[in-house]
Amino acid sequence: MAGNDPESRAILKRLYEAAVRDAMPEHCLPPHLPVPPAPGQGRLVIFAIGKAAASMAAAAEDWYDRHHPGTHIEGLALTRYGHGRPTRHVEVLEAGHPVPDAAGEAASKRLLRLAEWVGPEDLALVLLSGGGSSLTVQPMRGLTLDDEIFLTRALLASGKPIGDINCVRKHISRIKGGRLAETIHPARSVTLAISDVAGDNPSTIASGPTVPDTTAKARVMAVLDSLRPPIPAGLRERIAALPETPKPGAEIFAHATYALVASGTGSLGAAAAIAREEGYAPVALGCAIEGEARALAQTHASLALAARAEGRKVAIISGGEAAVTFGEGEPGKGGPNQEYALALAIALQGAADISALAADTDGIDGGSGAADDPAGAIVTPSTLARGREKGLDAQAFLDRHDSGTFFAGLGDLVRTGPSYTNVNDFRVILVDGPDAPDDTGTEEDRSSPL
Repeated sequence: MAGNDPESRAILKRLYEAAVRDAMPEHCLPPHLPVPPAPGQGRLVIFAIGKAAASMAAAAEDWYDRHHPGTHIEGLALTRYGHGRPTRHVEVLEAGHPVPDAAGEAASKRLLRLAEWVGPEDLALVLLSGGGSSLTVQPMRGLTLDDEIFLTRALLASGKPIGDINCVRKHISRIKGGRLAETIHPARSVTLAISDVAGDNPSTIASGPTVPDTTAKARVMAVLDSLRPPIPAGLRERIAALPETPKPGAEIFAHATYALVASGTGSLGAAAAIAREEGYAPVALGCAIEGEARALAQTHASLALAARAEGRKVAIISGGEAAVTFGEGEPGKGGPNQEYALALAIALQGAADISALAADTDGIDGGSGAADDPAGAIVTPSTLARGREKGLDAQAFLDRHDSGTFFAGLGDLVRTGPSYTNVNDFRVILVDGPDAPDDTGTEEDRSSPL
């Protein structure tokens, strides 16, 4: 298959589709849905937040209408622009991501008002997915929407890990960091989450609106003080004066339960099964990989080249969240997965028998945040050569963070549109050795570096 680009592209896309399918709400949500209040004895109030919010709400509605007809269902789903889905009982609202906007602020006010009216006979079903941190916009007293927009842009441009970014977001919000549970209390709540974060920490997924916050305000200030350029002194003072978030052991969590319904682990396993069917030995690097996209690409290229030198036929599969640190000047098009793909192509230098795909499982990789932005990009042995034929200098495009323009020029962008779920980045590198091993083993067997 070494020189057969159409075949390698088809396998790469098949693995990506398997990873996304495993995390679709209609597949992963129903086994975890709680029994609702009996008809006439209370409401089922759904709070769906994140990129998968509308699809999670729709899946829940369908299940309850089939298995518990007569249930009183109402609620709100707050999702990213272009990620809405048809629903019958739950109203769907769309807002800005990754930068908050006025639509998110208005929707968040309505969500809080709904939470205030959940009674002791009701059940609050909170459906969380990645992107919820940007979508829920209700700053604490003393802060404004403009403050939250400014801080979000500064944090995203800093290249800091999502844990640091969400630590700040939680402390400045009336919803995140356990404060939605505070509003729902003393009513019962059940939270079901699709994880898009490394380690699946409940306090990090959508910034943990219904779970205790284990981070401290001291960490918030340390993160803010490390930003360059520094944030305005007046804004820093207002944040320093904010109260702490609800912590473990607080009474507000006495009637709140939480469960994870999908994560990168399951999606990588689904992709590994397809790779095995195609004769590749899966090498699972894990779904908790974080770091600068370029640095990850260098490391993964070394693994792929080592496998090729040994004549092994492997699929190197990884997930997590890559980051991009922008310098001065306006960056070009493309998100972390596209930047990873371009850096990987440069590191591989056209090595034969190696192809790759890097894409976000939500179907949108950085960029403008529009629903038609690409999900990621594909790399083949001919990537750099085809670029040169078109007058595209790969290194120059990488230097100005313009990977999307480079891959668009080659026709190698992965375009899927919104997937209506999100378990973060998916990366796979196919290395075609001369012979596939007789025993490909299991994903766990080959989870260590080559």
